[in-house]
Amino acid sequence: QVQLVEFGGGLVQPGGSLSLSCAASESIFSFDHMAWYRQAPGKQRDLIAKITRGGSTNYADSVKGRFTISRDNAKNTLYLRMNSLKPEDTAVYYCYAEIIMLSKYDYWGQGTQVTVSS
Repeated sequence: QVQLVEFGGGLVQPGGSLSLSCAASESIFSFDHMAWYRQAPGKQRDLIAKITRGGSTNYADSVKGRFTISRDNAKNTLYLRMNSLKPEDTAVYYCYAEIIMLSKYDYWGQGTQVTVSS
């Protein structure tokens, strides 16, 4: 059972920056892909950034150019660098991993709160 633990959430002013980390309990090298989702109060959980095993990335239009997803296979860690934060970025951010071994397995972190407010 893979465990994912997020770090780095908090309160930041509009225009500020914040970095999130997601530590995995085992090697992420073989993970098919990893991603960051977020869920604002009363809204569905949305995919905002994805990175494949090969390092290809995709972003939601709402964060493109402001957020950067990356992974460090040696440290078994996924990152999300968030710049130019806006109040509408306020949400709980979740780390996600997909592993395909005969079947597809989905793993989620517990979430970390990011609040953008002055």
